[in-house]
Amino acid sequence: MKKLFAAASALAIAAGAAYVPVKETPAAAAEIIGYRGDVNTDMNVNIADVVKLQRTLLGDDTLSEDGIWWADLDADGYIDAFDLTLLRQIVMGLREPEAVYSGEADFIDPPIYDLYGTLPSQGPARLCIFYVDFPDCKYSNEPSNEEIAQIAFGPQNSSDRNYPFESMTGFYERSSKGGMELSGEVYRYTAQYEKSYYENDVWKKNIVNEVMANMDSTVDFSQFDADSDGVIDAMLFSVPNAAGDDEWWPCAGQFGGDSRKKYDGTTIGHVITGNAEISSTTDYLEFNRTYLHEMGHCMGLPDFYLYNSGSDFEGLHGSAGYTLMDDATADFAAVSKLQLGWYRSDQIEVYSGGTQTYTLTNAQTDSGNCLVIPCGELDSNYQSEYMLVEYSTLDANNSYVGEYYWWRKTGSGVRVLHVEGTITGDYWYNTYTYSSGNDEATNNDAGKRFVRVIDDAEKDNLYHTGDVIDGNISGFHWYDQSGGQTVDTGITITVGEFTDGTVTVTVSGS
Repeated sequence: MKKLFAAASALAIAAGAAYVPVKETPAAAAEIIGYRGDVNTDMNVNIADVVKLQRTLLGDDTLSEDGIWWADLDADGYIDAFDLTLLRQIVMGLREPEAVYSGEADFIDPPIYDLYGTLPSQGPARLCIFYVDFPDCKYSNEPSNEEIAQIAFGPQNSSDRNYPFESMTGFYERSSKGGMELSGEVYRYTAQYEKSYYENDVWKKNIVNEVMANMDSTVDFSQFDADSDGVIDAMLFSVPNAAGDDEWWPCAGQFGGDSRKKYDGTTIGHVITGNAEISSTTDYLEFNRTYLHEMGHCMGLPDFYLYNSGSDFEGLHGSAGYTLMDDATADFAAVSKLQLGWYRSDQIEVYSGGTQTYTLTNAQTDSGNCLVIPCGELDSNYQSEYMLVEYSTLDANNSYVGEYYWWRKTGSGVRVLHVEGTITGDYWYNTYTYSSGNDEATNNDAGKRFVRVIDDAEKDNLYHTGDVIDGNISGFHWYDQSGGQTVDTGITITVGEFTDGTVTVTVSGS
């Protein structure tokens, strides 16, 4: 499994040093112990901190041991100009200072690192964007590289008209509770041949190989290997919308070409291609939400929608069915966050029998938690069968749902997902056994699936105060050997009161 380690060293900052190793996290009592960015350690983040950090990086000042720790705003183990930029954004009011609490539990190791994804879901992650056109197929709008970078990697901004898709970085920062820090660079490229030359190539090897060969002398590709595993985290080759859906429908996967060829010491990992276009510098929601979904694949997540189901391809229906990996209109669901390692260890409750009452917190907040109800023995990496319960709202990354599906009954409530997270593969390549589209394993999607929503129908299938979830609810059963949802769970869930961003649920088992 991939691990991210900060360099641990208590040292003085040398004059003119560009990078500074950071010491270990301090221990303290159960309260706010400081704020990232408070480099002068006065429990405030303001212009004085900007001045001190700037002078320190120039070699004209030094930081205390605690100041060194608080100055590492992007938590990459070094203090540099990137931290200064984040600090300036906080002081300008473009982002909130991150409070650090004593005794705060660590994020779990991402179970998804057992799979084949190459984009890290924790810590720094890097995306290389090539905005590509063809001699015979151009963009209707021509944003600059700087404008595209701002659209993709800009800070959180809840007042932006494209919110919650105001930037890929902002969306992931909220969804991951600050655990994933996405950044990247943007480059322009015009293909050597007309669009048709690159078609009938399912892996898009021709366009990728050409861009890489011609940009190798310009781009240092090693900068896109944030986890230092020798593989570029992820690459996006975006083409004009006019290229059409037949050949350029957005998709992502491992590179289908020569996986051994190296660029600046790194090989190509997951590649995204697609024709989601930036309409203008103020209208780019489709660009971001489309490629946020595709980056989910780069981390190892499957599609939740169905590939071979005729007119109804939607995987999860109703008001409980909105999620980025299904219709790309909402936040990641609890099953995705669990696999990506976006819960702290104390935010995962596991039902162990009898009658127990749990408090669930709004999933669209940093305090959002989940409840796991195992089928038999729970796999240590949550790669087995279980029910997953969360409190979903229309806040933050879910706020677009209310606008996009205004004609449906939507809102807040308890969502219950049926998960079958078993993985299949070997040392080199693992995948979820029951991913949608895997016809043999899923019995043409009629049998076991990686995720289903309970009471899967076009209605309000979120649960509210007084609702009872038991064997009378469609889908609230374990799978039988043939993949049918027929086995009685012996469990009843009763939804309690919603108060101040929380709800209680009582689970009883026979």
